[in-house]
Amino acid sequence: MILIIIGIVVCIGLVFLIAKVIPRKLNPIISILLWVVIAFLGYQLYNSVIGPVKFNENKELRYAKVIKKLKDIKAAELAYNEINGKFTKSYDSLVRFIDTAQFAITERRDSSYADVARNKAFGIDEGYFLNTIIVDTLDFTPVRDSLYGGTDRYKTMMNVPNSDAKFELDAGSIVKNDVSYSVFEAKVSKDVVLAGMDKDLIAQEKQTVSVDGVNGTHIQVGSMDKVDTSGNWPKKYDSAKEQ
Repeated sequence: MILIIIGIVVCIGLVFLIAKVIPRKLNPIISILLWVVIAFLGYQLYNSVIGPVKFNENKELRYAKVIKKLKDIKAAELAYNEINGKFTKSYDSLVRFIDTAQFAITERRDSSYADVARNKAFGIDEGYFLNTIIVDTLDFTPVRDSLYGGTDRYKTMMNVPNSDAKFELDAGSIVKNDVSYSVFEAKVSKDVVLAGMDKDLIAQEKQTVSVDGVNGTHIQVGSMDKVDTSGNWPKKYDSAKEQ
């Protein structure tokens, strides 16, 4: 940007210098050429300022749409794990699950009953009681209605917006402190999400390290390396109005 400004200043100075030094016959031609150069440099200066602004605006819109999809995948995976005890790396399995699975609607209540062994030991009929929690199943509700409000958007949650790509999905287990945990990960490269935009700015975005940015080369939720089902995006994408 600084070099462009210097170039514009130099060209303007040359225009006025030519007007005094160069023969009048050549003045118009050279002046026109210099003004063309000035216009070009001015356009480059404008793009150097406005380009990143427009890039960030479009980036935010694309990220919001991608993150909305990743949230849907996360919701499906958590529900699948709750009922099946593990995550899955198959979109077909997730869709079939949502089509058919139901959440149990339960009610928890406190209760108690006589501690027969203890009462017998003390030679009494009643006196000591054991407390317990009873869980009653009241009804069932479809997972589809609970997670997606009865819509069928889960059937396309695997498709990356504005592209022909699908989110990479993996699932498995890792061992931490001798305990096995189920994990999953869904992600897409920023190259895919930002395709068609300025390549230099995309390269910079992939190197982002900021509390307000999506860090790294991918937008993802979950992890295959640690027990984590969160996304790598900042909170603003959770509170912002979905596009």
